Amino acid sequence: MVIARKTGTVIKHVAASERAAGLIMLGCAILGLVLANMPATSHGFEVLEQWVLGIPGTNIQLSVGHWAQDGLLTVFFLAVGLDLKLELTGGSLANPKAAAVPMLCAVGGMMVPPVLFVSVLSIFAFAPGTQEGMVHLASGADVPLSEAISGWAVPTATDIAFSLAVLALFAKALPISIRAFLMTLATVDDLLAIIVIAVFFSALNSVWWFVGLVVCAAIWAFVIRMPRVPWPIVVLVGVLAWVCMLEFGVHPTLSGVVLGLLTPAQLIHGETKPRAQRYLNGVQPWSALVALPVFAFFATGVRIETLSLQLFGSPIVIALIVALVIGKPLGILITAWVSTHVGRLAMPRGVSVRDIIPTAFACGIGFTVSFLIASLAFHNPELSAESRIGVLTASLIAAVLSGILLSVQSKRIQAEHE
Repeated sequence: MVIARKTGTVIKHVAASERAAGLIMLGCAILGLVLANMPATSHGFEVLEQWVLGIPGTNIQLSVGHWAQDGLLTVFFLAVGLDLKLELTGGSLANPKAAAVPMLCAVGGMMVPPVLFVSVLSIFAFAPGTQEGMVHLASGADVPLSEAISGWAVPTATDIAFSLAVLALFAKALPISIRAFLMTLATVDDLLAIIVIAVFFSALNSVWWFVGLVVCAAIWAFVIRMPRVPWPIVVLVGVLAWVCMLEFGVHPTLSGVVLGLLTPAQLIHGETKPRAQRYLNGVQPWSALVALPVFAFFATGVRIETLSLQLFGSPIVIALIVALVIGKPLGILITAWVSTHVGRLAMPRGVSVRDIIPTAFACGIGFTVSFLIASLAFHNPELSAESRIGVLTASLIAAVLSGILLSVQSKRIQAEHE
């Protein structure tokens, strides 16, 4: 009993550590890529990923890889929904005026990357010596530009877990206001990414599934506010909401966001801590140590026939690197400058536009949601594989650059206070 309690404490401590959770997820991502491409393990990895599991009595039959993406990732989005509810109720988003600049920066940071992504691919497609209007992949295949740019949304998202992990590693002396700025920006970024997935990557089916989703949401909103929450009913309603979202044609992980937003974030029934906070504390270890690592393992576990330096010259990879590493911080910084110098909005106290440059580069870490959008945007396996390599490479470059800049900034602040 004592050992189990100590083990649970250690797990919660690791899950709460942004640094540890980020490194675990990165390790799983690299492991998946290696196992999918090593001759000795590639076949076994493919068999595991394509092993089909179904829900008895239904027509829901998904491979293990799809369960990681469509099922386990719902836990992550439930955590996102709970966190959003807390931020909207009493956190950084509760006062729109105070959060105006980071909220606008999130919008700017999502608008510039697609423009650069499409522009870079267009340059490659119409460059001299190439077949006009075609993008040449590292595998040797040519795809139409119209098909390649369908991944415009891939570089729009910021991975809040990884970006905060970079801050935890390299920005120990930074004021809390900069971390709060990133938290607000990344939270709004998550919300916008959810809207992008729902609007652009959904194929709506029978409206009756939407009615079922609304009924599930109403039941959830009622039972989750009862003095004693009937957890068997809550779990059942959550599963039914996931099924309704899947059958309706919207990515089922978004059911987690809907249910999270319907969870009370105010104190009720004489409780000392809001239910959204308590449930987030319970869900977070599952999200950080199970859902995200397993998803990353399968998301990067793509077979690359031409795994060589030539791959990093692929137009898709280069376009994603430019979009995430340059486009994200550029969009954020331009928006911050225009908001404060033209719109006369105020940055958080003690923070200037210059101070958020390292943080803006951290927002170029796409990873989790970018992988998800890549799998939804590209039906061509080669495009999907190269886009994931592009996201992974761009995220690593952005992490290194932001880490260096944050370290320099942190040392400068330490020197000023000595």
